[in-house]
Amino acid sequence: MANSELTQWVEIYTSDLYSWAYHKTSNVEVAQDLVQDTFLAATERIDSFQRKSSVKTWLFSILNNKIVDFYRKKTKSHLSLEENFYSRFFNKDGEWKKESMPMGWEGDDEHLLDNLEFHKVLKSCMDALPESWNTTVKMKYLLQKRGEDICKELGITSSNYWQMIHRAKLQLRDCLQNKWIKQN
Repeated sequence: MANSELTQWVEIYTSDLYSWAYHKTSNVEVAQDLVQDTFLAATERIDSFQRKSSVKTWLFSILNNKIVDFYRKKTKSHLSLEENFYSRFFNKDGEWKKESMPMGWEGDDEHLLDNLEFHKVLKSCMDALPESWNTTVKMKYLLQKRGEDICKELGITSSNYWQMIHRAKLQLRDCLQNKWIKQN
């Protein structure tokens, strides 16, 4: 591969790769690092690139692996969990029990995710989560990964996974209750 070809890839794909990395991490520096790591990995693996897919597809595949690695490392370094009280608040499918449902959430929430103010509050609540919980929630709900896959990728047990999801939901509920429901 010629240096000019790699330079073209950087010029053509950096913006798209960065947008995706930022969407998945919500962190400018991390997104920039992941894109840089993607191009470094591409440079190292160019000989194995058989061009059976487009360059963009190949680069995004590398980036997605970098994102998973980022979350795996982040979660492994923050795995102190407490006793599980999951059944007090949620049913076996992970949904709120009627009697434990947050107060004031019964209204018309169909368009809540279209509300920019709600997004700001939700982001601040997510940022307040311990990193391992934040990572697990993002993998489950943003990357839409199955619990089994998250456990394998992060090297955690199913019990730890459900504890993290449970505790994250409780903390998010409390945060949203105080910063959104009571304010609106």
